[in-house]
Amino acid sequence: MPDAMKMTKKTRKNLKIGLLFALPWLIGFAVFTVYPIIASFYFSFTEYHVTTPPQWIGLENYHKLFNDILFTKSLTNTLYYVAGLVPLGLLVGLILAVLLVQPLKEIVIYRSMIYLPSIVPAFAFATVGLWFFNPYLGFVNSFLSLFGIEGPMWLSDEKWAKITIILLSQWGAGGTALIYMAALKDIPKELYEAAALDGATRWQMFRKITLPLISPATLFYLITSSLAAFQIFDLPQIMTGGGPANSTLSYVMYLYRHAFTYVNMGYASAMAWFLFLLALFVTFIIFKTSKRWVFYYGSK
Repeated sequence: MPDAMKMTKKTRKNLKIGLLFALPWLIGFAVFTVYPIIASFYFSFTEYHVTTPPQWIGLENYHKLFNDILFTKSLTNTLYYVAGLVPLGLLVGLILAVLLVQPLKEIVIYRSMIYLPSIVPAFAFATVGLWFFNPYLGFVNSFLSLFGIEGPMWLSDEKWAKITIILLSQWGAGGTALIYMAALKDIPKELYEAAALDGATRWQMFRKITLPLISPATLFYLITSSLAAFQIFDLPQIMTGGGPANSTLSYVMYLYRHAFTYVNMGYASAMAWFLFLLALFVTFIIFKTSKRWVFYYGSK
């Protein structure tokens, strides 16, 4: 019994020391994360313009959302971004990963070249993108003209503006490729050798071995990329400002306008919580369906 008491005292002492070292982080987490979340939830039920005290209005902000034309437009644009960015990013990242695991002497150089663009700041990247897709002097239309093809107006055309931003976003596919490279290298070579002995083709091995065994990486990608796509802001804000005719206005851009341009924090908080619930729902659906297609090698 005394030994047990000593262990208890030691455990309590270690706990106090651990909490003491973690205290700076806990304070920062409480002040800069927990409090803003609680405050924004409260403000979403108020009319709050920062300079005046918040006034409780109940669900009025949420009712206004669905009567707001720009809210509907920004939400539709964002869903378009999600539907374009997520599958295209998966495809590009996976193709790059397959190419970058090939046994070449200079493969390290290629990997560096593919990954480096993903760490370029958004402003610099957007500036390059504006020149790249300039309808008159840009590289893309100049290249298309060599084949007698007249390129579109890209960012100046409502039909092409969102597509252009989706294409430009693939500049950062190196991060996705890095994740898939790690997953591909983790697949036992014996499985491919056994499949080859059974007469399986490369496509059959890719479909029956590679895709199932990298499915955990795909699950991770789908969740993180979907959340990032819902929050897309930098590229459309810098490159188009939401134009032309609000065709590239994303949800977070519109939220930003209400929060920091119109100083309508109550309405912006309601928008933020709606986005949170929407993203939570999509994440839940992905997790729920993942049981059918995610395979963990070696698990029972």
